Amino acid sequence: MIEFIKKIAWEAGEICLQESASITSENLRFKSERDLVTSVDTKVEDYIVESIKKRFPDHGLIGEETGESKRGSEHCWIIDPIDGTVSYFHGQPYYSVSIAYQRGGETQAGVVYAPALGQMFTAVREKGAWLNNQTRLHVSKTNSLINALMATGFACLRAGRKPNNLYYLNKILPQIRDIRRCGSAAVDLAYVAAGKVDAFWEMDLNLYDIAAGVLLVEEAGGSVTDMQGKENYPHSGIVASNGYLSKDLLALLTET
Repeated sequence: MIEFIKKIAWEAGEICLQESASITSENLRFKSERDLVTSVDTKVEDYIVESIKKRFPDHGLIGEETGESKRGSEHCWIIDPIDGTVSYFHGQPYYSVSIAYQRGGETQAGVVYAPALGQMFTAVREKGAWLNNQTRLHVSKTNSLINALMATGFACLRAGRKPNNLYYLNKILPQIRDIRRCGSAAVDLAYVAAGKVDAFWEMDLNLYDIAAGVLLVEEAGGSVTDMQGKENYPHSGIVASNGYLSKDLLALLTET
């Protein structure tokens, strides 16, 4: 299964790379004032969906652009064709193709592929997580906030949430070494798994944003909860860390 996912993720990434030079504002539509979609998002998702349907016609699908089909299926695919569309449109490399396969509601395999960075992150349940088939992923060992590099995002601003993540950013940033903002939750989660950042939190994400990335973090030895330390993610926010920082980060996120 993982070889199939890697193949279609790589081919989807090739579409992204090939189309990137010709993307213009004429290729855009808007879900909201800030939430844009390019014609390439749709083209990539169509390719992934058709590839899965051809091989697994009875499986369910949840895609960012195409929605759900065969709800309640034992086998289900969770697809984000371009996670980080704003980065993609602006010619920046921090976007990814995210594909996860679930059985019985539990993610069994997942890929986060950042084609412009040449980074393919893969995970299989109980078999570990890898970068480019060569490097076994392990979360970092950073155990204090002041030494931590963290990542976050601001999907909550598009959603108009109040309070939003700016409130939490103002609390957390003075307590840590620094922050990074890629614009792709899937990449952020992959970077937690790879030890490139020590923790990540965000609000107002969807299942397709995080399904593959969560498995990467878990298989790399990390911890994933919602913002209350429970399992209701991403509905109640998401917090992914190396495990050592979970308690202190959650304390900042739940402190009033």
